[in-house]
Amino acid sequence: MYPGVHAATNPDHPAVVMTGSGRTLTYGQLDDRSAALASALNGLGLRKGDVVAMLTDNAAECFEIYWACMRSGLYITPVNRNLSADEVAYIVKDSGASALIVAAAVPIAGRVRELAPDVAHAFAFGGEVAGYASYDDLIANAGERLADQPRGSDMMYSSGTTGRPKGVKQAMLPIQIDQPGDPITGLLGGPFKVGPADVYLQPAPVYHAAPLKWSGAVHALGGTVVMMEKFDAEGALAAIEKYGVTCAQFVPTMFVRMLQLPEETRAKYAHGTLRLAVHAAAPCPPDVKQAMIDWWGPVVFEYYGSTEQNGITFISSPEWLTKRGSVGKAMIGITHICDDEGVELAAGEVGTVYFERDIRPFEYHNDPDKTDEATHPQHGTWTAVGDLGYLDEDGYLFLTDRKAFTIISGGVNIYPAEVEAVLTLHPDIYDVAVIGVPDEEMGQSVKAVVQLKDPSAASDELAQSIIDYTRERIARFKAPRSVDFIAEIPRLPTGKLVKRELEKLYVPTGV
Repeated sequence: MYPGVHAATNPDHPAVVMTGSGRTLTYGQLDDRSAALASALNGLGLRKGDVVAMLTDNAAECFEIYWACMRSGLYITPVNRNLSADEVAYIVKDSGASALIVAAAVPIAGRVRELAPDVAHAFAFGGEVAGYASYDDLIANAGERLADQPRGSDMMYSSGTTGRPKGVKQAMLPIQIDQPGDPITGLLGGPFKVGPADVYLQPAPVYHAAPLKWSGAVHALGGTVVMMEKFDAEGALAAIEKYGVTCAQFVPTMFVRMLQLPEETRAKYAHGTLRLAVHAAAPCPPDVKQAMIDWWGPVVFEYYGSTEQNGITFISSPEWLTKRGSVGKAMIGITHICDDEGVELAAGEVGTVYFERDIRPFEYHNDPDKTDEATHPQHGTWTAVGDLGYLDEDGYLFLTDRKAFTIISGGVNIYPAEVEAVLTLHPDIYDVAVIGVPDEEMGQSVKAVVQLKDPSAASDELAQSIIDYTRERIARFKAPRSVDFIAEIPRLPTGKLVKRELEKLYVPTGV
C-alpha cells in the first residue's frame, strides 16, 4: 500500500494537516507531487540505492520527499535541523547523498551547502536559499511517472547522544511500492487496525525514525496525519479535540509536560476519540505511565525499538498493569538476553538485549567494525543496540538502562533510569537526569542533576530533601549522593536526554 492507492479512490481525503497553519495536503496532491519528484530525481540520474538527504522543519513537503524516495528505490536520510552546520554537513557527506533538499526556514541551510559543495543536486522549498535550486520548479518540470517503482528505504543517523552520529542503513525490501512487506505498515494495519478513518497526531520532529516512518505507515493505510510544527503540551490536547484524533504517538517527556499542566487546563479538552496513544523512544517512569492511564484510560500502548529497527516489542495498558514497568513482548524479531560473551541468560538476569531476525536487518554505514560489534558473536542475525534488560518468566521484556549509562559504584551496577523514574514526578522538579561521577572511594557515585520548576527554590536543604525522597522509595545505595541544580536539562526536541552534555560538565573536572 502507498498513497497512490488511496488517491485513486479518494483523492480529496486529507493526507496531511498542519496544526499551526491549517495547511492541508490531500492524497491526490501527495501522490501527484511525490510521483513527480521521483521522476525528476530519476531524470537527474539518481538510481536505486542512491541517497537523498532532507533538512527541514516539520512541513508537509517532508512527506512528498519521503514518498518520492519510497516509490523509486532511494534511501532517504532526514537530518536533525538542530545540529550545527558542521554536523549536518558531516552527515550529508558521510551518507554519500546525491541530492540535498532543504527548507528555507532552516537557518543553517545556506551554510550547509557551503560546507558540502560536492553534493550533486540541491533544492530548497518555502523560499530561496543561496546555492539551492527551486524545489517547486523541480517538480513542475518533471517528466512522466516512473513505470518501475521499487520500494525505497531509509538511512537514519543516530541522535549522537553517546557519540558521533552514525548512519543506520536498512536492508531494502525486494518489492514494488504497491506490494506488502513493510513491517511498520503491517503492525499498524494489523494489530492496531489503522485505516482511512483514522486521524494520527504527529507532535515530534519528523527527522526522527518513528515520526517519519509511522506517519508513512498511516499514509500507506489511508489515514490522515495531523502534524504539529512544534510540540506544545496544551497545543497537543487542543489538536486531539479539534481534529478528532484517534491515534497518536508521544515520548515520555511529552506525557510529563502534559501532566504538569494545571488541572483546569487539562480538563478543558476532550480526548474521547483517542483509541491508541503510543509512547516510545525512552523509558517511561511507571508513575508517569500510571497517571496517563488514569487520565486517558486503557488506550496507552508502549513499544520499544530503535533507529536500527532490528526488533520491536509492544505492551497494552491491561498487560502493563499486570507487568508494571515492562515494555512488552516482541512483535518483530525474537528477544534474547545475553551476557558479555554472548551466552544467553535465564529469566530475571540482566544482560544485553538482542533481537533475532531472519537476516541482519541493518548495517552501520561506513563502519563495519561497529556493525560487527552490534552483531551477536555466534549468531549473525541477532543484533543489539546497547540496551540492557531482562526477560521475566512469561517472556516480557524489562529494560534497565543503556549499557553506556550504567553507574558502577562499589562494584554494584546502578541504572540511572530507575532513579530518574522516582524523581520525575517530584513536586519541585521540572526535569531531572542521573549520571555517575568519579568517586575516589566507590569508583563512581550517583549524582542527580535537577531543573526546578522554581529555580529560586534551589538550596542545600532542598537537595537533601530530594536525596531523602529517593531513599524512601528505592534502595539507599541507588539514591543520589549529591544533587546539582541547573537552568536546563539538555534534551533533543524528541525529549531524549543528551547525557554526554552533562557528563562534560562533571567527568572531565573530576567533580
